[in-house]
Amino acid sequence: MPRVRNSVATRRRRKKILKMARGARGGRSKLFKNAKETVKRGLQYAYRDRRQRKRMFRRLWVVRINAAVRALGMKYSDFIHGLGLAGLELDRKVLAELAISDPAAFSTIVDKARQGLARAT
Repeated sequence: MPRVRNSVATRRRRKKILKMARGARGGRSKLFKNAKETVKRGLQYAYRDRRQRKRMFRRLWVVRINAAVRALGMKYSDFIHGLGLAGLELDRKVLAELAISDPAAFSTIVDKARQGLARAT
């Protein structure tokens, strides 16, 4: 059987990896074997961190809402429970944005949550 050489595909595959490894220091961006490890690890981190980003943003929104609600004399857990009882379905992203950009509207939402809690008891 004759020997098959496929240099075109090999070069293309290696160039793709080396292109993805740009920005790494030293041989990690120039030597194929090192670049391959670097790219593999980078892709793993990217996959993991796309999920972690969602968690981090939710934590940030909760912290912001909590600070704004406590300034108005209420606890975060009571506020969220009151929103559910009042039938207001606003997600934490919107609530955090309202707490920062429009405090007056946010205080009316807090009042609605208070009314929802009061009706439940």
